[in-house]
Amino acid sequence: QVQLVESGGGLVQTGDSLRLSCAASGITTSRHSMGWFRQTPGKEREFVGGISAGVGKTTYAGSAKDRFTISRDNAKNTVYLQMNSLKPEDTAVYYCAAGGGSASVRSMRGLDYWGQGTQVTVSS
Repeated sequence: QVQLVESGGGLVQTGDSLRLSCAASGITTSRHSMGWFRQTPGKEREFVGGISAGVGKTTYAGSAKDRFTISRDNAKNTVYLQMNSLKPEDTAVYYCAAGGGSASVRSMRGLDYWGQGTQVTVSS
């Protein structure tokens, strides 16, 4: 059984940092395309960033570029989302997801597994 468990969310102030974790079981993160997404009430889920299988090439949405960093710890089978210089508009539930080799993380195609999400709230 595949499980993705996000953690690390919380309430922070503008300018603070948070590191979210996505711990996987039942799959090997280094062999899957992994992505981070976020969603606020009434809005569609949006792509934040992703890391490819194998070499771990990263890609980011414009809103995340230069502030967020995705990394992967193969020994812990965990993917991270380091978020710096947080803004109130970053407030959302953050999800991680995993897909096979044909997955397109940015377009959310082929993502077979999703976590339950972790809430991030940034106060002004």
